[in-house]
Formats: sequence, C-alpha cells, structure tokens
Amino acid sequence: MEKILLTLNVNGQDYELYINPKTLLVEAIRDHIGLTGTKRGCDTVSCGACTVMINDMAVKSCSVLAVQAEGCRINTVEGLEVNGELAPIQKAFLDNGSYQCGFCAPGMLMSAQALLNESTELTEWEIKEGIEGNICRCTGYNSIVRAIDATAKGKYTEAKS
Repeated sequence: MEKILLTLNVNGQDYELYINPKTLLVEAIRDHIGLTGTKRGCDTVSCGACTVMINDMAVKSCSVLAVQAEGCRINTVEGLEVNGELAPIQKAFLDNGSYQCGFCAPGMLMSAQALLNESTELTEWEIKEGIEGNICRCTGYNSIVRAIDATAKGKYTEAKS
C-alpha cells in the first residue's frame, strides 16, 4: 500500500509522517513519533492503556486511524508536564500510590485529566464513571479515585508554563 503524508499535532508540536493510511493513532504516536508513554494494550478498545486526548476529549488511540486525527490537537501523557514539572494529576498519582506496575498509568492519567478538564466538582461516583474505560490490575482503583478527588479539590498546584 502506498504511504501518505500526514501532519499530526502532538503535545503542541507538528510532526510530518509518511505512513500507511491504515496506521492506528497509537502506532503513529509510538512507532513513528517515538512517544512511548501511550501503551498498546489489548487492541480491542477494552483496557484504556492507549488513551490520549484529542481536542481535550479522552479517546482510545487504538480505535482511531492516524489520518482521522489530522487537524486535531493530540495530547499524550508526555504532554502533561510543563517545563519539567509534573502536572497536578501526576503529583497526586505519586502521592496517593496510584502507580504500581505503571502499564495502565498513562491512559489512566489521560482519562483523569480529561475528566478534570470538564469539571472539578466531582462525586466519587462521577470519578469512577469517568475512568471506567481504563483497566488497572494492580491498585484496586481506590488510590486512583483518591488522587483524582484530591486534584479536583485543588490539593495540587498547576505546573507553570
């Protein structure tokens, strides 16, 4: 199959790629751009490890062709930090023990950040509903919910740009 020229804006930077039109966004991000925080997990849209934000909405990048994301703002876990300072949600995950093996963490962080972008007045149920598309086999979710709640309540400060 013939390759096409595609421009993707990832974490505020434009990348020109020559790729197969059937390339998934997760493959473009990891294999062509080299940002490996986005994990390729189940390939069935079930686990959420590949979650990124497209135009501020959490999206599973294994379900999107890279060509579908052209012209959109794509943010990955690498784009959460600003000038080397962790984002509030990243700080909260660390302080609340929300990382164990770390495989789900990038996708979970992106889903959490998308949720926090929508509202900071969240009930425990809304937090759980907001991350329900992400599977974690290590933490039991309680520490993740605590971290998101603490961030929503302003217990962590913004990174300075």
